[in-house]
Amino acid sequence: MVIAAVANSLWCVSAGPSHAAFVSALRDPDAAQQQVLCALLRKNANTAFGREHGLLGARSAREFAQKVPIRTYDQLQPWIDRIRRGETQVLTGDAVRRLVPTSGSTTARKLIPYSSAMHRQLNRAIGPWIFNLYRRHPRALAGVSYWSISPVAPEPFQSDDQSSCVPIGFEDDTEYLGGLRKVFVNVTMAVPPEVRQIQSMEDWRYVTALLLLRHANLSLISVWHPSLLRLVLREIETRWDQMLCDITEGTCAVSHCLPPSVAAALASRRDPQRAKYLRNASPARADHLWPKLEIVSCWADAHAAGASAELARSLGPVAIQPKGLIATEGIVSIPFEGHHPVAIRSHYFEFEDDAGIVCGPSALQKDREYSVIMTTAGGLYRYRLDDRIAVAGFLGRTPSIRFVGKCAQVSDRTGEKLSDGFVASVFAKLFQGAETKPSFAMLAPDADAGGYRYTLYLSADVSNELSSELDALLSLNPHYAYCRRLSQLNPPRLFRVAEDAHAAYCRRLQRMGRQLGEIKPVGLSPLDDWSHQLSGHYLD
Repeated sequence: MVIAAVANSLWCVSAGPSHAAFVSALRDPDAAQQQVLCALLRKNANTAFGREHGLLGARSAREFAQKVPIRTYDQLQPWIDRIRRGETQVLTGDAVRRLVPTSGSTTARKLIPYSSAMHRQLNRAIGPWIFNLYRRHPRALAGVSYWSISPVAPEPFQSDDQSSCVPIGFEDDTEYLGGLRKVFVNVTMAVPPEVRQIQSMEDWRYVTALLLLRHANLSLISVWHPSLLRLVLREIETRWDQMLCDITEGTCAVSHCLPPSVAAALASRRDPQRAKYLRNASPARADHLWPKLEIVSCWADAHAAGASAELARSLGPVAIQPKGLIATEGIVSIPFEGHHPVAIRSHYFEFEDDAGIVCGPSALQKDREYSVIMTTAGGLYRYRLDDRIAVAGFLGRTPSIRFVGKCAQVSDRTGEKLSDGFVASVFAKLFQGAETKPSFAMLAPDADAGGYRYTLYLSADVSNELSSELDALLSLNPHYAYCRRLSQLNPPRLFRVAEDAHAAYCRRLQRMGRQLGEIKPVGLSPLDDWSHQLSGHYLD
């Protein structure tokens, strides 16, 4: 416990300078953004991208916007493919150290370049966040932490993709932090990073829950989607007696699957005193299991709001801190002093309103919605993130924002991030070679007592095996695959609809205020509960 407290304190102290700089920048976001942009242009003007776009000599936001158009990932992909093939000085002066996978709109995955300069940008956001968190919740300094940092864990991790000269993904969640901060976090980890090497998700849940339960001094939990923590808590409730036995004896019911470092952590000692304490606690209450638990950081906006509220009921008096807008591509906002200001010292940001007018952070207006455009040291230039934000207020002159949802048609119940474009490509493969294509095919989320899943509504007679093929194709999206592996999503189902399904689809949207002329057929609906709207039956 002393070692964890020292490491937490050292991390907090090391974050002090970036916290002070961020506080100062909040008063003048334009100056902070100009500094970020000029540094990026100076360093990358002589790259292949910089030469092609004439970035040498560009200094102002106006000049940058004139020379570089707003781009999607698909438009940047040819440059990233050159990096994959081993070419250097393509997008950045710094060497690209990793290509980190995330979900694509029309492709199964995107590969986001990470360099040393990108890590420095991330830490200019993480530093103020963690310093402020520990200052507002000082008791969190005293204990160990559970961090699930990356939104997707490679399955399994490969240090070098066969088709790439640059390593794909991270070996370890804490590599997102890099440098000395990675060391500090690893020292305080209640769950060793090697747990991610466990292939069975049932075993992963048990081992993670057991390791957390053994730590009476757990003080901080940071996860992405709140349903991930709910899965761990449900595992504790379900296998309570077995876990108490393992804690008493220093054993593990699934020891056959453990990496050596995890086996050593579990076998380090018998702890009958901890087991005795837990027998008098309620497995349904996190504050009973971990009396020193101070705060849980997780998504709480948009589709995660319901899951966050459900989690809060399991936490008792433990505080939930809604995360800022964080993507694999970069950090847009951070939790800070009860607000979520734009991370103005990290990346260069622009925002586009519904009229197509693009402006910087200081020009945003309260209660208005915008889409996010970002430029990063990893090599994304005027990159359309496809995230929609609303301005909740200001901290100094810097806007405080909240995530509203994806700009495109996206369904994201538990972090799976399925887009309409990607689902369209799945359907093309799913129905390839079929004599007749279904006149109606739509994928939509469903929820029942067993949890979330996706249902394919289609106007064709097909075999039940199609659901397994659908699951495999959807799993090409790494976020969907991760949620399936964690059992946050159950296997998809098939629903045979009547031939008037499209008319019923239009009627539901009309009742929601849509004009008939605006309604276009989609492969993905973010709305659930379609089985009550469309005539038909489940095929399984």
